Amino acid sequence: MNTIWIILLIILGFLLTMRFVIIPYYSRRPTNLGIRDKKFAPCPTTDNCVCTLEGEQIHQIDPIVYTGAIELAKKKIKHAIHAYGRAKIVTETSDYLYTEFRSLLWGFVDDVEFYFDDFNKVIHFRSASRV
Repeated sequence: MNTIWIILLIILGFLLTMRFVIIPYYSRRPTNLGIRDKKFAPCPTTDNCVCTLEGEQIHQIDPIVYTGAIELAKKKIKHAIHAYGRAKIVTETSDYLYTEFRSLLWGFVDDVEFYFDDFNKVIHFRSASRV
C-alpha cells in the first residue's frame, strides 16, 4: 500500500511541477507580436498557428468579414473574448487587439491578435500557441 501512495505522490509532484514551473517557463509572452506594415509576425514552422495574412498554405485561414462600423465589429470581437472567460486583452488600439487565451486545465496560452481592416471590411487575425 505504501508503494502505491509513493507512486501517486511522485505523479502528483510531476503534474504540479509541469503546471506551475515548466509550462509557465516555456510560455513567456513573445516579443514579436503586433501589426507592422499591415502584417503580423510570421507563423513559426510548427503547425500550431493560423493567420489570415500568412503566405504558407498550412497556416492560412480566411479573415472575418463584417459590415457597418469598425467600432461595432470590434465590440462584437471583445464580447466574444470576454464570453470565453479565460482571456484577457493585453493591447488595444483603434484597429488592433492583442489577447491571451488560457486553457482550462493546464493554463496553456494562445496569443491571438486581431487587425481591423476597415477599408476592406475584414478582421485579420493570427492565433499561435506558445507551447
